[in-house]
Amino acid sequence: MEIKKLEKHSSDENFWSDPEKAKEILKKKTKLEAVVENLKRCESTIEDLGIFFEMACEENDEETLKEVKEDLDKLEAKVKDEEFKMMLGSEQDPLNAIMSIHAGAGGTEAQDWAEILLRMYLRWAEMRGFSTNIVDFQPGDEAGIKSVTMTLEGDYAYGYARAEVGIHRLVRISPFDAGGRRHTSFASVFVYPEVNDEIIVEINENDLRIDTYRSTGAGGQHVNKTDSAVRITHIPTGIVVQCQNERSQHKNRAMAMKVLKSRLYELKREEQHEKLDEMSKSKKDIAWGSQIRSYVLHPYKMIKDHRTNVEVGNVNSVLDGNIDVFIDAYLMKRD
Repeated sequence: MEIKKLEKHSSDENFWSDPEKAKEILKKKTKLEAVVENLKRCESTIEDLGIFFEMACEENDEETLKEVKEDLDKLEAKVKDEEFKMMLGSEQDPLNAIMSIHAGAGGTEAQDWAEILLRMYLRWAEMRGFSTNIVDFQPGDEAGIKSVTMTLEGDYAYGYARAEVGIHRLVRISPFDAGGRRHTSFASVFVYPEVNDEIIVEINENDLRIDTYRSTGAGGQHVNKTDSAVRITHIPTGIVVQCQNERSQHKNRAMAMKVLKSRLYELKREEQHEKLDEMSKSKKDIAWGSQIRSYVLHPYKMIKDHRTNVEVGNVNSVLDGNIDVFIDAYLMKRD
């Protein structure tokens, strides 16, 4: 019914008198049509599996029954994913994301922890079919990383990744401590929606300070021998972004500007809504008492999300990227 109403509206001769409103209506119509199409495909799959199931039962075909169960599990996961997408109603949720990870209190320990988190998110992104690109990488003094910024590109990347904003706490026996003592480390995660062409963010060039420097990360001889890395400071807000992943200064500047626009857009959203969102809530000291999730590897093994109380004992699985159980619970509770 809703799609028919939108179709009728879009056929009105005055439909394009307000281009912005027309685009929003068409976007809504496209989204609803995609949902309906996915439901039809699911219904068709269920019918096919029902037929296969009946045939397998009649012939006592254990192999086919096993295949039917596997396909049902996949279908269940797909339906669940579609349900979450319907819950992600913010206009920013379908956008690509920009994620930054910063080591906190704990020196080398924290820098190693930040790199572990990077690996976890890269694997999670791969599982979800998101493509990733590291745009800035600041290595640690002895091991790990001080900070890293990367893009996540894919359907609803921001909607899902925003659940990870906050302080992440690790408790383990330190591999850097000769005495084998237990250490606690912290790292912060920030996520911003990547600004697309439909979102206009005006930036005054006079408000920018642009510096170039030599890349400190991996990237080959060219990157290390030229001042191709770019750091942009937005003077009115104090926001600093940098990019060193590309081989040319021009490309690094373009990517840094994209990150800056995304951060300014997020800042503008906060001001417009006059409330703190995930990013602002996590602007605390990267230390005790402010974590959203604890990863305990000693004296017992348990990962607990303090916002939802979800606990997982298989820590290796989580650190290998299986974090959807935490994300789903958070989104269910929040949305």
